[in-house]
Amino acid sequence: MSTTTAELLKGASALFTDEVVTSAHVRHLDLPYGAGKFALITLDNGLDHTKPTTFGPASLANLNAAIDQVEKEAAEGDIVGVGVTGKPFIFAVGADLKGVELLKKHDDALAIGKGGHEVFKRLSALAVPTFAYYNGAAMGGGVEVGLHCSYRTVSKALPAFSLPEVFLGLVPGWGGCALLPNLIGADKAVSVIIENSLNQNKQLKGVQVHELGIADALFEGADFLEQSLLWTAQVVKGDIKVERPDVDRGEAWDQAVARGRSIADGKVHGAAPAAYRALDIIANAKSGDLQAGFDAEDQALADLIMGGELRAGIYAFNLVQKRAKRPAGAPDKNLARPITKVGVVGAGLMASQLALLFLRRLEVPVVLTDIDQERVDKGVGYVHAEIDKLLGKGRVNQDKANRLKGLVSGVLDKAEGFSDADFIIEAVFEEIGVKQQVFAEVEAVAPAHAILATNTSSLSVSEMASKLKHPERVVGFHFFNPVAILPLLEIVRGEQTDDAALATAFGVAKKLKKTAVLVKDAPAFVVNRILTRFMGEIQNVIDEGTPVAVAEKAVEPLGLPMSPLVLLELVGPAIGLHVSETLHTAFPDRFTVSPNLAAVVKAGKRGFYVYSAENGFKPELDPEVAALLKQGDTVLTEQQVRDRVLDAVAQEIGLMLDENVVAEAQDIDLCLITGAGWPFHLGGITPYLDRAGVSERVTGKKFLEAGVASVPA
Repeated sequence: MSTTTAELLKGASALFTDEVVTSAHVRHLDLPYGAGKFALITLDNGLDHTKPTTFGPASLANLNAAIDQVEKEAAEGDIVGVGVTGKPFIFAVGADLKGVELLKKHDDALAIGKGGHEVFKRLSALAVPTFAYYNGAAMGGGVEVGLHCSYRTVSKALPAFSLPEVFLGLVPGWGGCALLPNLIGADKAVSVIIENSLNQNKQLKGVQVHELGIADALFEGADFLEQSLLWTAQVVKGDIKVERPDVDRGEAWDQAVARGRSIADGKVHGAAPAAYRALDIIANAKSGDLQAGFDAEDQALADLIMGGELRAGIYAFNLVQKRAKRPAGAPDKNLARPITKVGVVGAGLMASQLALLFLRRLEVPVVLTDIDQERVDKGVGYVHAEIDKLLGKGRVNQDKANRLKGLVSGVLDKAEGFSDADFIIEAVFEEIGVKQQVFAEVEAVAPAHAILATNTSSLSVSEMASKLKHPERVVGFHFFNPVAILPLLEIVRGEQTDDAALATAFGVAKKLKKTAVLVKDAPAFVVNRILTRFMGEIQNVIDEGTPVAVAEKAVEPLGLPMSPLVLLELVGPAIGLHVSETLHTAFPDRFTVSPNLAAVVKAGKRGFYVYSAENGFKPELDPEVAALLKQGDTVLTEQQVRDRVLDAVAQEIGLMLDENVVAEAQDIDLCLITGAGWPFHLGGITPYLDRAGVSERVTGKKFLEAGVASVPA
């Protein structure tokens, strides 16, 4: 390693005093078949598999020292090869992001890139062949250290393998962008680096790693290292020749990069730079000049580390990985009551989805009720059918499928169904009178300790509980559709909800594997309130005269998972109208009810768009909807629409924080990421509003302190 880089790494290490340091232990062994003496480097941070091995500055220095040792041994002919592996279940998961957060200078960021490169590429320069044994989870720099080796094996049991940097707002910066396309071809590399990353950080299994050609051999997990060493011995002796297909460096390479740009455009619409920087490096890697690729990775890494998108990405990652596990404001978990039976009021699609979720996660009896036997049977039938699907996919075995089916039932009589239930949730029509009646009926037959939960999306939990004898046991438990996919659960504390009910709700949420956020009992809570204000402004500008296409395109730079009107279609125009009416009643000065949306609902339309095979199933304005629209003559530009929409959202968030709807702005971002799929590169919404100057323009201050989702001052 060069003196300059060593000094820079030392400086970076001084900044990062809390690094969990990874050791690089060297041990020697005799390879089978008399192949010779072999040096095996094991990466290990001294902690169990719940604390994965990472690379910070001191960890890179330790690996460098290990390579010093084996380089000398290789040069002197003492060893015939070098292997790198990890501790049980973990190979290595890349750079330590806690250290990245602390960096304030471009030079320090550059040192991280250069340091990783200079250490890792020494593996490929050794006088003997090098082997990476991917024994467990490998991500980012963990994948890349293996790419610098001559050969790679992978365990069939490996659960997660990825280059997730683009997902976070970085590029694979320690060789991934340059080495991977030169190993497996540009198209496969684009799938791993761009497509998988932007597809919610999709992970590869061990078998897929081998099929892609990243690993040269695949072995069972039980004796993975032993089999890898047997294979290594045969490679060293020349008994096994590793054949790799030639990489197509012609038009196919350019087409792969173009495909990557199309994927990036579809996901982030040019709003985040990481994918495009990675694609530039992949495009230039066509020449096979690895050092030029490494240099480009260094620059891209440093630039992105010092940019807002990465800091927002790390902030989002920390919200989902850390804050989600310790919900702000949750009561003492010891107050939670055990749940041995669950009741579900309703047997429609939402109620049936809830029944399935409770059944799978809690594995306790679940009983549905509804107003007639046909609906009850349909609800139970849905759950049975979904369990059969899981059985067909091998997700459950026959015994478990039978047991789960036996645990779900349906009855008409609430007294029969709920007399011994501990947790009862309603998912009936979104009308306060209906819900009050349901809760009155449930309270009359439920045991005194039972928690009564409502899946309301916008109605007052306090009002719902107001006519009960024991309103203290009512809690809001708002799921997001589709229930099985979206992680968020807004837990709503009513005016009289007690700590035991709330603690039980949080305990159930944890068992359901949901991200629970404590929310004040305010109209539409968090996600629906922000989305309705957002959508409301889009609808307002359309009503006033801006063309639908202009209004939709205006918010593309946010890189949202779908356009506003496509989202409306997913939610359902009738539900969107209902929520806007609820919020208009609560806040008539800020929330409007669009007459055009009302007309679309009245006409029974499922949305604003139609889709045809001739147009590649892209959304086109439905001519029947176009005929319904009555617009004014005020036409705004995309920039004007965007400013107006973002100003409205910033105003609403400011008011929600003033009203203590949630504890902090971080909870609003956590809700939007996990409940509405807002991108990691935005950090939800508040870092973007801060970075774009919208927060200060509207509220007079930023939502987050400097350094929370931005480069530290």
